[in-house]
Amino acid sequence: MAIGSTMHTFTVQLADVDRGVYEELSLRLARHASETAANVLLRVLAYALEYEEGIAFSEGISATDEPAVLVRDATGRLTAWIEVGAPDAARLHAGSKAADRVAVYTQREPNRLAQAWAGKTIHRAADIPVFSFDREFVEDAASALERRNAVTVSVTERQLYLDVNGRSSSSPIAEQRVG
Repeated sequence: MAIGSTMHTFTVQLADVDRGVYEELSLRLARHASETAANVLLRVLAYALEYEEGIAFSEGISATDEPAVLVRDATGRLTAWIEVGAPDAARLHAGSKAADRVAVYTQREPNRLAQAWAGKTIHRAADIPVFSFDREFVEDAASALERRNAVTVSVTERQLYLDVNGRSSSSPIAEQRVG
């Protein structure tokens, strides 16, 4: 944990009907002093929505050579590179070369992200999904975060239902491709 970081814990009840994933997750996440609550929430959502064997958080915004969330197979090989927020094209390019699969989770306008990436080299750009949520949804849910959090994540028909410490909200999970 970096100096100036605050440790957050999350007990997550995950019911992803779309993928057939039902788990109870106990997560510990270091929040850097300059990291927003919305970014912390995006990291937790990305983890839950990508949950599979071998998934882990990186060191967050202080990790310059790793994504926010990653997946390694039993041999330690990187299989998924999962970014949150608004990663630059160079990070997506590096991630796409390093892992079999890359994904981005954001509360930002996907078209604006696409404009920032336009004309830049991104390896296998057409294979990279960008999953977005309503900005108000992320900001509202993030305002309920505390150091210890009880979270319920339910997904059905690409609709996300979220409860953070008793505050409930929902958002569609929109998807488009980088390239």
